[in-house]
Amino acid sequence: MTQSEWPLWEVFIRSKQGLDHKHVGSLHAADATMAIQNARDVYTRRMEGVSIWVVESKHVHASNPDDAEAFFDPANDKVYRHPTFYDVPDSIKHM
Repeated sequence: MTQSEWPLWEVFIRSKQGLDHKHVGSLHAADATMAIQNARDVYTRRMEGVSIWVVESKHVHASNPDDAEAFFDPANDKVYRHPTFYDVPDSIKHM
């Protein structure tokens, strides 16, 4: 496999301040180990990350943006799912 045939990987980084991983970009690599090493070199140069996830792009599935209205519309009639009905105690962090 030549470098031009390497699969595309999506990179997610968890920062020191956060609890969740955020998508930061994509890169090509021969395998998962190389993808993590390259992601570390490219996306965490300033020591801001504490965890790296890489996912081969072909394994990421997403909804179609053109179908967003029909896809997300059913949630509008379930008002109990909206967080405005709940009081979150001050002792709860990261919400």
